[in-house]
Amino acid sequence: MHQTSATNSAQKVCRILRVLSTPQPLRLADICAGADLNKATTLRLLDTLIGEGFVQRDPVSKRYVLGDEALVLGVAMQGRDHIRDRARPALVRLAALSGDTVLLSTRHGLESVCVDREFGSFPIRANYLDLGSRRPLGAGAGSLALLAWLPDDEVETVLKLLAPVFKKRYPRITHELLKTEIALARERGYTVLLDVVVDQMGGMGVPILGGDGKPVGAISIAALTGRISTRISLLAPALKKAGLELSAHCAQREAA
Repeated sequence: MHQTSATNSAQKVCRILRVLSTPQPLRLADICAGADLNKATTLRLLDTLIGEGFVQRDPVSKRYVLGDEALVLGVAMQGRDHIRDRARPALVRLAALSGDTVLLSTRHGLESVCVDREFGSFPIRANYLDLGSRRPLGAGAGSLALLAWLPDDEVETVLKLLAPVFKKRYPRITHELLKTEIALARERGYTVLLDVVVDQMGGMGVPILGGDGKPVGAISIAALTGRISTRISLLAPALKKAGLELSAHCAQREAA
């Protein structure tokens, strides 16, 4: 009986965490409905998850989001496909070339997650993305690269689902802006976003494609807007080369 009870509790915890894997903070009622649990059970399990750091509750809005421990698990999981190990030399090379911050991101549902980072020598750093940081797909050069190379129907689905998030958190990011930037990115082979997510900051990004042609990761350079806009001709070839090499490696691994 004890084992059955423990198993049931673990299943309920997993259902709650799965419901919380969304960009929007959720009300208690949303979690109860999504996990198909009553209020008392949901509150009890949420209290445990909060105590362990897997869930956070905003004291003002009373809404729930995943906590830092959940992000740590997500980052740790990336090591299993070796994308971080394989991409690390490219991050180091690009940081040395640009002098700026180079990021490796992967897709998780409607979000991109920063799974690795390398700082360059330039004293003003883009340090607003920590390891494990999440952004909705399209919010940032690397995140946009993860979105832009998805099939058209999937892009439209993502844009529709994230429209309320962009309106609330990133008002400069509109459906029209993203459609334009996606078309440009596909044409030139890399993304560019300037002064869209953070004032006076910009970035360039390229996808890492799997054997099916869909993004499994993205590499991006983040810097002051002027350091991006005046050096696109220098940075773009190096970024594209890194993306193509890593894409070829991923395709080979999948085919093996």
